[in-house]
This record gives sequence, C-alpha cells and structure tokens, in this order.
Amino acid sequence: MKYVGLQQQIKTNNRKSILLLLAFPFLVLAMVFLFFFIINYNEEGPPSLDLVLEQFINAIPMVFIAVGIWFAIAYFSNTAMINSAAKSHSLSRKDNFRVYNLTENLCMSVGMKMPQLRIIESPALNAFASGINEKTYTVTLTRGIIEHLNDEELEGVIAHELMHIRNHDVKLLIVTIVFVGIFSFIMQFALRSLFYGNAFSNRRKDDKGGGVVMIVIIVLAAIAYFLSILFKLALSRKREYLADSGAAEMTRNPLALASALEKISGNHHVDKVKSADVQEMFIENTPKDDEIGLFSGVKGLFSTHPPIEKRIEFLRQL
Repeated sequence: MKYVGLQQQIKTNNRKSILLLLAFPFLVLAMVFLFFFIINYNEEGPPSLDLVLEQFINAIPMVFIAVGIWFAIAYFSNTAMINSAAKSHSLSRKDNFRVYNLTENLCMSVGMKMPQLRIIESPALNAFASGINEKTYTVTLTRGIIEHLNDEELEGVIAHELMHIRNHDVKLLIVTIVFVGIFSFIMQFALRSLFYGNAFSNRRKDDKGGGVVMIVIIVLAAIAYFLSILFKLALSRKREYLADSGAAEMTRNPLALASALEKISGNHHVDKVKSADVQEMFIENTPKDDEIGLFSGVKGLFSTHPPIEKRIEFLRQL
C-alpha cells in the first residue's frame, strides 16, 4: 500500500507541475493581448475586438522569436553561470571516494548516467542539482553536508538531487527562470525608457503617447512578473515533494532522508551564495528569521520549498 501511495503522490505532483508550467506561456500571450487592448482604448470606448485580435496575431511570431532567443542564451550559458554563482569546484573520485561511490551506486541502481560532482566550501548543510543535458548534469554538495551526514543520510540527499535530474526538474527550473527574467527585463527596460525619455525629451505633446505606452508596458510587466514568480515558487514546491518521494523509492529508506532533513534544518544557509536562483535549487531554502519580517504571514506563498517539517512528516509516513 505504501508503494501505491508513493506512486500516486508522484503522479499527482506531475499533473500539477504541468498545469503550472503551462501557465507561463499563457501569461506571456495574455499580457500581449491586454497590451493591444489597452493602447487601442479611446474616448469612444473599448476598441474593436477584430482590431485587437489582428494586432495580437501579427505580434505572436515576434514574441516567439524574442522568447526563443532568450531561451537560447539561457540554454548555453546557465551551467557556467550557476557554477560561478555557487562558487563551487569539481569533486573527483580521488578527492572523495565516499561521495563518488554513493552517487555511482545510486546511478547504477536506476540505470542513469553518472552526473558531475561539485563541492561548495561551506560549513552549511545543503545540496542542489543542475544542468540541461547528460553532459552538464551536476550534483553539488557543501563541505558541511558531506562531513555531518552518515552514509545513509547522505545517500538520501544525493538520491533527492538525482531525482531532480531524472524528473527533469533542473530543466523546468531554467524555463521558469527564463520566463520570470523576461518580465523583469521588460519592466526594467520600460522604466528606464520612461525615465530617460522624460529626462531628455523636450516634452512635446507628441511625447505623451510614448509615455503612456511605456506606463502600460510597466504595469502589465509588473503584474506578469509578480504572477510568474508565484507560478515559479508553486512549481518549485511541488517538485520538492516529488524529489523526496522519488528518493525514498530509490533508496528504499525514507527515514534516512527524513533524518538528513532534520540535520539540515536550521543549518542550511550558504552565506557565500548570493544568487536567489541558485538558492532556490538547494534541497532546503527557508529564509533566515531576520529576513522574513513583515511577510511572515504569507511566507508559505513566497517560499521556494514546502515546510521542512511537512516533508519530514511525509517521509515518515512512507
């Protein structure tokens, strides 16, 4: 019965993740449609729907081209950027036979190719997976998590990260980062254009139209940016439960991962890693108490991970 429950949990998380992922391109198209609807609005009332649809359909190819270029840049540069932001270095078999052997045995047990191993020289207890294909798939561990966990606990953590690779979570994360980055870039570009446009223009009447367009872009981009962050965080939380479930199935030892999470809790802050995108990939990413502040009441909505206590409780029920 436990095995069936585990599989049902995986299927449920997969369905919810697909729905959340589909929300990103829908949001892009919705914002483009709203843009044409708003800029065509005049004193006579709402614009013709046919006119808005014509402009929207004509703009779709350019939108897809722009998004495609953005994805290509992210695809080819993300691995180097992540390794640089994490301040990690390679970990070979001779550097740490224990970690290498645990990872290799887990990969052999499920028939997957061995990923690269990297280490962050930090006493904190944390780990993450990254990469876009078999050549770049990587499991990164902190020095602290290697030294403080026993073999079974460390095996559970590594299995969790391997599941992120097997479930293509590392690719999904890139997709979410790209979409959030698109809205952030548009908003910043429009803000700078509005500011510098007003600063250097002679403020003729002709300039007002451009200013209105920029304000519309800023408002729509800000709304889309906020919603895309919520989608990204919700997707991230779903994938953590899925990785926990898969790791328990891979190791046949859910209590070991639960024990590892107990040790990680409260000791996971890698201060040398400042990138929010890298922090989101960690096995645990609860903000420090002094960073929650006024948002403590809604911190669950803006969390990249589900509460670690609930994850531990879930693992103990398997």
